[in-house]
Amino acid sequence: MNENYIQRIFIDWVEISDDSYLKKITAISRLKCLDFDNRITYFVGENGTGKSTLLEAIAVSYGFNPEGGTINYNFSTYDDVSELSNVVRISKGYRRPKGNFFFRAESFFNVELEEYRDITPKEVFYERYGGKSLHEQSHGESFLSFFQNNRKDGLYIMDEPEAALSPQRQLTLLIQIAKMTEEGSQFIIATHSPILLGIPGASIYSFDNGEVSLCNYEDTECYTIMKLFINDRELFLHRLLNE
Repeated sequence: MNENYIQRIFIDWVEISDDSYLKKITAISRLKCLDFDNRITYFVGENGTGKSTLLEAIAVSYGFNPEGGTINYNFSTYDDVSELSNVVRISKGYRRPKGNFFFRAESFFNVELEEYRDITPKEVFYERYGGKSLHEQSHGESFLSFFQNNRKDGLYIMDEPEAALSPQRQLTLLIQIAKMTEEGSQFIIATHSPILLGIPGASIYSFDNGEVSLCNYEDTECYTIMKLFINDRELFLHRLLNE
């Protein structure tokens, strides 16, 4: 039985005007519903195909702050949310998440700052993350530290979490995600990382070719390009640079 927190989404396109830019994003403009059958769901595709737009709409519709953080966070440094979040309808499971987080690489610093302001004394904040302020750590270190120390069975939505992580740190995150799904958490992740995509049993939705469709790991563009590059770097670059 599917015990996911988000089991399916529906999009009511009738409420979106015909001249909206959303209807020009081919993959999502054709999408009416999407199922989340596995604990881990990946969105993959080239830039501009709509994966981050849909991910944000799902997060906001669920109740997250558009800039990220937990559902309890309520702040804004800019207002740039698409109207798609207003027409996404979510079919939820019977369980309620004990933990939750919407990660956006570009606004994680603001999320850290807001949490820091809310905690007194500050020593409690430092102790939670190994005795060191998140702002004194690198972007990648602070994200992993934050994530590893706020781990609860829950719903986690992530937009390109690999942006601040080295390949080794991506493997650390992969292990963390795998462990948390075994404990009941659900992840929805937009990514270009062939490392993070490698978790067995995940659902991978491709936004390429003008539609949202399930695909195999080996058929994703990020895997294919990385494989070609690693297996024969000199030939790959020769062809690329001489085209």
